[in-house]
Amino acid sequence: QVHSQGRARSSLRFPGQNSINHPEVLNFRIQLESKELIIHLERNEGLIASSFTETHYLQDGTDISLSRNHTGHCYYHGHVQGYSGSTASLSTCSSLRGLITFENNTFILEPMTNETNAYKLFPVENLKGTWGPCGSHHSTSALAAENRLPPPSQTWARRHKRETLKMTKYVELVIVADNREFQRQGKDLEKVKQRLIEIANHVDKFYRPLNIRIVLVGVEVWNDIDKCSISQDPFTSLHEFLDWRKMKLLPRKSHDNAQLISGVYFQGTTIGMAPIMSMCTAEQSGGIVMDHSDSPLGAAVTLAHELGHNFGMNHDTLERGCGCSVAADKGGCIMNPSTGFPFPMVFSSCSKKDLEISLEKGVGMCLFNLPEVKQSFGGQKCGNGYVEQGEECDCGEPEECLNLCCNATTCTLKPDAVCAHGLCCEDCQLKPAGTACRDSSNSCDLPEFCTGASPHCPANVYLHDGHACQGVDGYCYNGICQTHEQQCVTLWGPGRWLPPVGAEQWGWGARSVSTSITPAVDAKCGKIQCQGGASRPVIGTNAVSIETNIPLQEGGRILCRGTHVYLGDDLPDPGLVLAGTKCADGKVCLNRRCQNTSVFGVHECVMQCHQRGVCNNRKNCHCEAHWAPPFCDKFGFGGSTDSGPIRRAGEWGQHVPGSGGNPPVGNPVHPH
Repeated sequence: QVHSQGRARSSLRFPGQNSINHPEVLNFRIQLESKELIIHLERNEGLIASSFTETHYLQDGTDISLSRNHTGHCYYHGHVQGYSGSTASLSTCSSLRGLITFENNTFILEPMTNETNAYKLFPVENLKGTWGPCGSHHSTSALAAENRLPPPSQTWARRHKRETLKMTKYVELVIVADNREFQRQGKDLEKVKQRLIEIANHVDKFYRPLNIRIVLVGVEVWNDIDKCSISQDPFTSLHEFLDWRKMKLLPRKSHDNAQLISGVYFQGTTIGMAPIMSMCTAEQSGGIVMDHSDSPLGAAVTLAHELGHNFGMNHDTLERGCGCSVAADKGGCIMNPSTGFPFPMVFSSCSKKDLEISLEKGVGMCLFNLPEVKQSFGGQKCGNGYVEQGEECDCGEPEECLNLCCNATTCTLKPDAVCAHGLCCEDCQLKPAGTACRDSSNSCDLPEFCTGASPHCPANVYLHDGHACQGVDGYCYNGICQTHEQQCVTLWGPGRWLPPVGAEQWGWGARSVSTSITPAVDAKCGKIQCQGGASRPVIGTNAVSIETNIPLQEGGRILCRGTHVYLGDDLPDPGLVLAGTKCADGKVCLNRRCQNTSVFGVHECVMQCHQRGVCNNRKNCHCEAHWAPPFCDKFGFGGSTDSGPIRRAGEWGQHVPGSGGNPPVGNPVHPH
């Protein structure tokens, strides 16, 4: 038993993180004042991917990466029996510890110091820690303004929103602990690794209601020295970490997002920072988190907040009027600008809306691929909902299985069934090759089609960086079509437009982020200038209007309107032109400079497609409807080696979106 605010003994034995003896299901009782609570836990299968590695360093700087071969881990999710809406997120690695929430109250369960099998349960308000805000103190974002604007195609947008939100997103996450964190945890390598996984377990619990799963693909501990400069300046530390991630971590470890857990106390009151709308990008998909609490829960809440910024979520400021299901005195919602007592663990209506709009714009293009779990660190088990090695299907426990194609007891297909799961499985049979299974989400995305050989929709692909957007005057960058016009709407609302040609010579972005004068060729990559729109910026009370009357060569004057918006150091100023925005024919803004799209290598990639297709982000040709990959030089069914064929046999009317190519003369060759 475990008693609140006191000592108690437990008959439970915890064999350690590396043991195989952690049960799949665990029940235990807690005596809380006059209540006896029964906690039901199930091991969080799928938390840790098959590619999961643990990395640390030798004294000479050599990195050591280990792959776990365990059949079970020690991280659990669950609930309090008999209490609707209750949650539990605990670990049993070396002892029982974690959080339990019921009746709008959150409690921390921890082992007693210097006691064997003795535990304490106390309100989260009593937890020791350092509290403060995210690096952004005032954030009413560009996305909040966009919420009021109808999309170009209402019907398409509604359909795509339903499909995108319905699909589970998987964030393949790496968590890194810096050297100061290693020291603060007693230089105990296993303790630090365990703490990082426990943080991920909590974050996964927070994001599940949004249909987002956190899949840990790696933890890394800088036990010798920091691999980049980490200081008390959070802004500098963030950019140092993001640069290290891009240059060092990404080439050796495939992942979607990386977060640094730091033992350094950042200056001021900042406890975390992350760029907004940066998920899946090589440059900025990550953040930094100060480990500000004795419990891993503190860092988990901050990490969830910074990850929210990566997803495009902004702070829940009063002026946004966000709906939160938890009262402020009970913790409020995760995207509150400042973290305090108790911990927030849910997302607000504003966060959900921000997420919807980000996904519609193409943010998070890498998240729709199911990570490999056939050799899951979580262990194999028929009934856990994951199709693992040796299983034909898995629809959960027999009492909860609703799949008509799968035998829940044996995890095998029923007679005459060919498949049981996947977007390309219907009525227990494979859909024909060429059946659309994932529509393009924006002008830079490509659709995917069933292959006829697999029940699963192919992994998401999109247009190569530097490709012309489909139907929009711009260029693709990280799967999104950035335009000046779109950014002017974001800043000033409907009714805005760009200054006439020639106005840029008088100061369209006349200064970059630094104080030096920007060359004329780079003018469109600094502060964006707009005309018209609302009387003041629509993105919040902290936006400052910068207006300039510009004389035109042909006579007359125009009013150019720029803005400066303070969102804090961790969020970019939306008054600056976004990277990837078209600045001239064949050129885009990169690092505040107008650069040729040739830097992306898109022209070389397109050349191999024989003018009958486009190039995707994997540098493969996506062919028109009547030409075959990989080079669109032979008759076929279109598509790419990544996306599947774009039409079925006998169909002649489908084309690559925006291609407009003509079908070849003669009959197509059927693939074998």
